[in-house]
Amino acid sequence: MILDARIPEGPIEKKWENAKFGYKLVNPANKRKFDIIVVGSGLAGGAAAATLAELGYNVACFCYQDSPRRAHSIAAQGGINAAKNYQGDGDSVYRLFYDTVKGGDYRSREANVYRLAQVSRNIIDQATAMGVPFAREYGGTLANRSFGGAQVSRTFYARGQTGQQLLLGAYAGLSRQINSGKVTMFTRHEMLEMVTHEGRAVGIVTRDMVSGKIESHAGHSVLMATGGYGNTFYLSTNAMGCNVTAAYRAYKKGAGFANPCYTQIHPTCIPVSGDYQSKLTLMSESLRNDGRIWVPKNKEDCKKKPEQIAEEDRDYYLERKYPAFGNLVPRDVASRNAKLMCDEGRGVGATGFGVYLDFADAIGRLGKNLVEERYGNLFEMYERITGDDPYTTPMKIYPAVHYTMGGLWVDYNLQSTVDGLFVLGEANFSDHGANRLGASALMQGLADGYFVIPYTLGNYLGSEKPEKLSTDHAVFKDAEKSCKDRIEKLVSIDGKRTVDSFHKELGLIMWEHCGMARNESGLKKALELIPALREEFWKDVKVPGSGANLNQSLEKAGRVADFLEFGEIMCRDALTRDESCGGHFREEHQTEEGEALRVDERFSHAAVWEYKGEGNEPTRHEEPMTFEHVKFSSRSYK
Repeated sequence: MILDARIPEGPIEKKWENAKFGYKLVNPANKRKFDIIVVGSGLAGGAAAATLAELGYNVACFCYQDSPRRAHSIAAQGGINAAKNYQGDGDSVYRLFYDTVKGGDYRSREANVYRLAQVSRNIIDQATAMGVPFAREYGGTLANRSFGGAQVSRTFYARGQTGQQLLLGAYAGLSRQINSGKVTMFTRHEMLEMVTHEGRAVGIVTRDMVSGKIESHAGHSVLMATGGYGNTFYLSTNAMGCNVTAAYRAYKKGAGFANPCYTQIHPTCIPVSGDYQSKLTLMSESLRNDGRIWVPKNKEDCKKKPEQIAEEDRDYYLERKYPAFGNLVPRDVASRNAKLMCDEGRGVGATGFGVYLDFADAIGRLGKNLVEERYGNLFEMYERITGDDPYTTPMKIYPAVHYTMGGLWVDYNLQSTVDGLFVLGEANFSDHGANRLGASALMQGLADGYFVIPYTLGNYLGSEKPEKLSTDHAVFKDAEKSCKDRIEKLVSIDGKRTVDSFHKELGLIMWEHCGMARNESGLKKALELIPALREEFWKDVKVPGSGANLNQSLEKAGRVADFLEFGEIMCRDALTRDESCGGHFREEHQTEEGEALRVDERFSHAAVWEYKGEGNEPTRHEEPMTFEHVKFSSRSYK
């Protein structure tokens, strides 16, 4: 496997312009000759499909939801970053670049991150022009708020519905192209296989989730924008349908998988309340702008109501430990400190795994009306779920699995190690290193879809001039047979255990041994438990019904089968990376204050895993990460 990042020449601030000028172009008449497959219809996929169709390409877009509007991008709440510096508070493209590299704990590719910061400014103009109702100041200018990992206000928002509003903007553009006939939309279709020919991506195989029909689709290129793999843990803030199958199919066809152990634990989630839960609920990080996080100083006060605990008996631990950033430290730092407080026995709530997020000061300072204007829908959601009114009682929060920084390896052009396979948004690894800053997911998805892939895909098509295979070709027939055989095998096992029981057991193994904190013995234990669980799955899982019609148990079974293989890769990656960085916290590597301790001389690289066949250990490759502009330093938020 060759890892050529294809980073353009020139100073970092000129690389993107130099690259665009050097790219091959496809003239408008020739664009109509190319068929592009886009898998995923969230912000990255929807924006890419709409933009490419607007340029003249023929696009087929696939999603497993019943509408692109139900893509998981809709769940993002707090905002989207952009280096506009409307506040005049010291922001710039370079500062956003710096904050992102530092926040990712020096494990991302500088050139990609700088381009992201540059492109961020265009996203806001694009979204505003498309009617996204960003919050505005009294005078009509767009409003900003601050987010974790930054000391400036650069986050644009639409109350607590930013992802939904941005997705509706992209969907409007996508709908226009569907109506014009340039985009053919395939809803309720799940990608089960990627098809390659002579090392090039030539199409996909899907299952119609309503009829059960297995279908092949051919194209000149495949774009994958299928999100992250957080549901490997079973309990996460992701929608229950989110899965790793599409990315894992690509991995098995030769696409390198980079840094799979990099999982983000979000600090602001509603705590687990019982074994009956199938997912967790995120409360936006934007709440940390005005909410103050605390726990009781004394263990004996933990069972008291918060209003019964005097001010002098409260420990605002983030403000105490990180005075420069306070409650706005990055997510990995906030999450580890919440865990630390609970491990000390100072957690709150019925389980003891919770901390308070208190808005009393903000309401006193700003008034209830302004707080309601900023966060009203979030407060309403919290009250509906917990029964507590956040205006009068502090929220209880605890960290939960949220985002995944690892993903399929891509070069500067967003192309994977498989020619013709491009990977966008959370599905790739390139921009966030070992930890994503809040409000950067929406930024990356739209940057990739609106402003990067139209140039880089055109360069590929103009340079390589790939041919489109017929779906009658043997590679498609072989892929279809593989999918059908796998389905037949799942429904024929007729065991005694449900799919969910296996998924839940895998999730417990992953959370215990590869969650907020990892260590060598725990990871080795997981690498013993997961293969055994996988073997039991293929002997004793119960999948009722057949593959010939609507069958949600079958859908789950296929996804869990992939989680059971992918979880092992995650643990293997975490074990091999013998350092702490960002969301990857190895207990053997921490400072006296409990902060992550990197080992730059050994691990300043992306670890890229190559599939070597069933039953064989994957091969680990390395792409060195060099830092010419943001020099290595201990990541301090004090």
